[in-house]
Amino acid sequence: MAEITLRKARTIVRKALETGRELELKPLAVVVLDAGGHVKAFEREDGASPGRFGIAHGKAYGAVMLHMGGEALAARVETGALGAAFVGAANGVFGGAMVPVPGGVLVRDAKGVVLGAVGVSGDASDNDAKAAVAGIEAAGYTPEP
Repeated sequence: MAEITLRKARTIVRKALETGRELELKPLAVVVLDAGGHVKAFEREDGASPGRFGIAHGKAYGAVMLHMGGEALAARVETGALGAAFVGAANGVFGGAMVPVPGGVLVRDAKGVVLGAVGVSGDASDNDAKAAVAGIEAAGYTPEP
C-alpha cells in the first residue's frame, strides 16, 4: 500500500513553511496526515498561536476523511451541495475534528490514490492552501486543494 513516508512528510512541512516565509505570511502550523487520518508530521512556527495545531489538523482531517480538498468542501457547504445537516452530522461522527475550509489539501499519488492530507493554519485560509500545495508538490505528490 502506498503511503506518505516520514521523509516526504518532512519535505512537505519544510517547503510549506518556506513558502509561508517567501509569501510573508503570518507564522504557520503544518500537519501531514496519512490516509487513515493519523499524524505523520507536524511543526508550529515560533509566534503561531497554540490553537493552530487543532485548526490545521481539522482542515487536513476533513479533507482525508471525505476525500475532498478544503476548497471543494467549503464551496459545497456555501452552495448547499453539502447541507449544514450533513456537515454537522459528519463533524459529529468525526468527534468535531473537521474544519471544512481552504488550507486542508488532499495528497494523491501519480495514480490518483489518496495518500493523506496536509493542513496549514496561521494566515488567511487561501494563503494557507498555497503553502500546503507548495509542500505537497515539493514532495512529488499531487495536491487537491
